[in-house]
Amino acid sequence: MAQLILLNKPFQVLSQFRDDQGRRTLSEFIPQPDVYPAGRLDWDSEGLLLLTDDGSLQARISSPRFHLPKTYLVLVEGEPGGSDLQKLRQGITLKDGPTRPAQVERIDAPPLWDRHPPVRSRKTVTDSWLKLTIDEGRNRQVRRMTAAIGFPTLRLVRWQIGDWSVEGLAPGEWRASEVHAPSRPAARPRRPGHRSRGPRPKSSARR
Repeated sequence: MAQLILLNKPFQVLSQFRDDQGRRTLSEFIPQPDVYPAGRLDWDSEGLLLLTDDGSLQARISSPRFHLPKTYLVLVEGEPGGSDLQKLRQGITLKDGPTRPAQVERIDAPPLWDRHPPVRSRKTVTDSWLKLTIDEGRNRQVRRMTAAIGFPTLRLVRWQIGDWSVEGLAPGEWRASEVHAPSRPAARPRRPGHRSRGPRPKSSARR
């Protein structure tokens, strides 16, 4: 069995355990020893980040060859229409090549937690929410996709990876579970700046 942690990563927190520039890191929230991020979530993005102590599971979650779907709630500047969203559904070409087709729809404003600091609002500019699912993991891909169709991202929340969701977790909270690791062995992943933090906590959900 592999240990899996679901963390609701707050805004302006790095997806690593140490930073030489003094920025906030995962060490502020995760006391669990010997777990490693399975993929990354940008410093200025929020939501679900998975961590595990198993290299095979980490590779299964983070490697683009497995096409694990990732769902984002995206606040964009402006109001994209059907033809705009259709470009994302068909796949668009970015500087690093064409994207795979995305699932995307307009949604009502979701009941999310407040962000600190909040998104800057402008009375003369409208905004709208999208629910967008991709099965890739390029650098800042969702932001680049919405910008490419003319609607810059103002807030980005990763809501779900595969069957795992951030639902029920406030920013900085996490819950742990045990899952079956993939049978194929993989090298133990590396966690930059890791230091052992002592015994594992007994509770399965912590802030």
